Amino acid sequence: MVATTNVKRAVGCLSDELCYTDSMQARYYWTGWAQFLHQRGLNEPCALLMEALGPLLILFAQFTRIGQPLLELAFPFEQIEAMARMLEDQEETRSFIVLLREDTAKDWR
Repeated sequence: MVATTNVKRAVGCLSDELCYTDSMQARYYWTGWAQFLHQRGLNEPCALLMEALGPLLILFAQFTRIGQPLLELAFPFEQIEAMARMLEDQEETRSFIVLLREDTAKDWR
């Protein structure tokens, strides 16, 4: 119980309720984004672009944060924040690229 409590505190949980890290909360939106891109045939172009831009994606994350007031007119704050966090973290970006290329996406069409 003590170890579990310490882990929850380390990821920012203040109670014994179900707790998610920021990364887990951000990944909640990934499936929807991937499905949207797959349905429009944009998954592979998006994956290629993200791979090509690599470290420059952090700039796009900053543009997302700067443009947040305008983006909030079309998208919920949580999705904008999740996108910015994903673009800032190269490991998260690679994981999203893998999701874009998964075969299970064929079922979304």
